[in-house]
Amino acid sequence: MDPKTSAASSTNPKTGPPTSADPKAGAAIGEDPKAGTATSTDPKAVTATSAGSKVAAAASADPKSGTASTTDPKAAAAAGADLKAGAAGPKAGDPAGAKADPATPGEKNGEDKKATPPGRRRKSKLPSTRPPGAPPDPWTAFAETSERAPGRIRRATRATGRGLIHEYALVVYGSLLLAVLLTWPTLRYPLHTFPQDNWDPSRQAWQVSWAGHILITDPARLWQSNAFFPEAYSFAFGNSLLGYAPAGMIGEGPLAAVLRYNILFVLAHALLAIGGYALIRQLGAGRTGALVGAVAFAYAPWRLAQEGHLDIISAGGIPLALAMLARGHGWSMRYGFRPDRRHAGWAATGWIIATWQVSLGFSLGLPFAYVLGAIFVVVAAAVLVRRLRRRSPRPVLGWRLLVTDGLGLLIFAGVGAMIALPYLRVPDTGPAGTEIKFFSPPLRSLLIGPAESRIWGAPHAVPRESLGWPAEMALLPGFVLYAFALVGLVFSVWRIWQRLILLAAVILGVLLTLGTTFFDGRWTYLPLFGHLPASFGVRIPGRLMVWVTLLLAILAAGAVAEFVRRAEHLAAHRMPPWPGPWLRLATLIPLLLVLVETWNATAHPVVPDQPASMRTVTGPMLVLPTAGLTDQTVMLWSTSRFQQVANGSGGFAPQRQSELRRSVAAFPDAASVQYLRALGITTVLLLRSEVTGTPWERAGDVPVDALGIRREDLDDNSVVFRLN
Repeated sequence: MDPKTSAASSTNPKTGPPTSADPKAGAAIGEDPKAGTATSTDPKAVTATSAGSKVAAAASADPKSGTASTTDPKAAAAAGADLKAGAAGPKAGDPAGAKADPATPGEKNGEDKKATPPGRRRKSKLPSTRPPGAPPDPWTAFAETSERAPGRIRRATRATGRGLIHEYALVVYGSLLLAVLLTWPTLRYPLHTFPQDNWDPSRQAWQVSWAGHILITDPARLWQSNAFFPEAYSFAFGNSLLGYAPAGMIGEGPLAAVLRYNILFVLAHALLAIGGYALIRQLGAGRTGALVGAVAFAYAPWRLAQEGHLDIISAGGIPLALAMLARGHGWSMRYGFRPDRRHAGWAATGWIIATWQVSLGFSLGLPFAYVLGAIFVVVAAAVLVRRLRRRSPRPVLGWRLLVTDGLGLLIFAGVGAMIALPYLRVPDTGPAGTEIKFFSPPLRSLLIGPAESRIWGAPHAVPRESLGWPAEMALLPGFVLYAFALVGLVFSVWRIWQRLILLAAVILGVLLTLGTTFFDGRWTYLPLFGHLPASFGVRIPGRLMVWVTLLLAILAAGAVAEFVRRAEHLAAHRMPPWPGPWLRLATLIPLLLVLVETWNATAHPVVPDQPASMRTVTGPMLVLPTAGLTDQTVMLWSTSRFQQVANGSGGFAPQRQSELRRSVAAFPDAASVQYLRALGITTVLLLRSEVTGTPWERAGDVPVDALGIRREDLDDNSVVFRLN
C-alpha cells in the first residue's frame, strides 16, 4: 500500500486507526485521487480543526475523481473566506490549491462585511455553478432578492405614525379629553357663557383681544389701551396675558372674545396636566405615579375658586419649563445627572416656555422667577465645586449648555424687565403691604374647600364663612393628595434625603402662602413681595398654593410609583403571573380617588348681549351705568371697535376710577359735564336696560338744553349725550 494512502478507510492492523502521514495534507480532509478518504494528523490540521468556525474544508472537484477534496495546506486557510469564494470552496474545475481571500472578523460564520439594513433581505453573493448552455435551475424562483429602501414619504409616514402613539402624544390626547370633561359645561355654550362669573372673565377676554388687535394694527400703543381713558399705561392695570396675544389675532367682537376665552380656559387646564406629568416623569416616577400627580396638581380643589381667573389657571408653563430644563441638563431626581442625556435643545425649549409663562403675568411669573433664580444659583455652585475638586476630566455641563443657559437667562430677564417697566410707571401705585395683610389666609384654610367644589363645598360652608375672603382663602389641595403625600414620606421611589428636602420645601411653601399670618410675614412673604407696587398683582399670598400643590404631587407620585413597582414585581414572580390585568386596574385606584375630589360645581352664567350702540358710537366716551364689576362687561363690548372708553376695572384700578364714578353720579348736570369735558370725554352712552337701581335710573329723561349738550335716543333703547 502506498504510504500516502495509509489513511485509507481500511484499518491497518499495525497502526490502529487510519491516519495520514503526508505533511502536505494540512487541514484538508478529502479523497486522494488514488485512494479513498483520508484524515490528517498534521499538528496544524489538528489545531485548525479544533478552532470551530475558523476552519472549514474547502471542497473541490478533482479532475481524476468526482467527489475528492483537496489536501493542499493552503485550502485550510480558506476557512471564513468571503462569500464570493463560496462556502463550498473553489469552482468546479479549478485546481485543488486555488487561493482564497483571507477572512476578516466581520465575515466569520459566513457573515458579510456589511451588515444588512433592518427590513431588507440580503442579496445572495454565491457564484453561479450552472454550466454554460444548461437549462435554468427552477429553484432560483425562490431565491432571496434585494428590496428597495423606503422612500421619503414612507419614512415620514412611519415617523408620523410612531409620533402619534408616543407616550407624550397619548398624554396630550388624554389631557385634552380630561380638560373638556372636568371643566364641563364650559364648551357646551362657548359663545354665550363664562365659567364662574361674568366679571373677571370679561376683562381678561378683552385683554387677549386687545393684545392681538393692537399688535397687528399699532404695536407702539400696546400699553395705551382703549379702556380707562385718559389713563396712561392702562393695559398694565392687571396681569397682561401677553402670551395669549396670538390667539387674540383671530376673530373680532365680543362673541369671538368669549369663544376664545373658553377655549384658552380649557387648554390652560390641559397644559397644567401635561406640564405636571412631564415634570414628575422627568424626575423619575413611573407612568401611573406621574399620571396621579399630574391630575392632582392640575385639578386640586382650591383651583375651583380661581376658575374666573385665567391668569391664575394658566400655570402649566411652570412645571413644563422645569421639566424641559431638567431634561436638557440630563438631570433626574431618581437617577441624578446623566451626561449622556444632556441636550441643549431641550434646555432652550425650557427657557422659551419659562419666558412665555412670565409674559402671562407677574402674579405667578414673579415667584417663578425667584425659583429659577434659586435653582440657577444652586446649579452654578455645584458646578463650581465639582470643577474645583476635578472629579471628572469632562466638562460638567459643556459649552453648548453653558451658552444656552446664559442666553436663556438673559432673554428671560430681559423680557420680564421690559414687561415690568409699564407696571412701574402706572400712576397711583403704592406698596402692596396693606392688601397683603388683608388677603393673608389662616392655617386652617388649607383644610377648607371652596364653594365651587361639589364634594367639599356644602360640608365646608360653615368653616368657610369664618374666612376673611373665602374666594382667595379656601386653599384645600385635596385630602387624597394629603394622604398620598404622607405615605410618600415613608414609602416612595424617592430616596429618604430627597423626601426630607421635599417636606422642607412644602413647609416653606406653606409659610409663604400664609403671608403675614406667620410672624407678620417679616421673614417670609414681605421681604420677597411686600416692597413691590400693587400693580404687580402679588398682594394675594394664597396664590402661592400652586407651589405647595406641585410639591405635594411629587411626594404623592413617589408613593404611587413605588406601589406600582412592587405590585408588578410581585406579579412577575408568580407562576403564572397573576393577577395580570386586574393588578393594573388596581394601580389606577389612586387616580380615581383624586378625580372624585376634582368634581366641580362651577356656575356658567350667560354673558350679557352687546348693545347695538356699542358698534356705532365712537369715543372718547363714558358708558353709564359705571361700577367696578359692570365696567368689565363694557370693556368686553368695546372689542368690536376698540373705541376709547373711560370705563375700566381690574386687579388694580387707579384712584381716578373711583373719583370718576363719584363725579358723574348726578349726570347730567353742569358739574359732571364740566368734569367730563376736562377729561376729554365727548360722548356719554346711557344704557336704559342696565340703569335700574342705579343713580342714573332717570338720567335719560332729564332736560339738557341748559347744559349745552345734545341728547339722542337710539333704536336699542339707549341714549347718547353729545358733550361737544
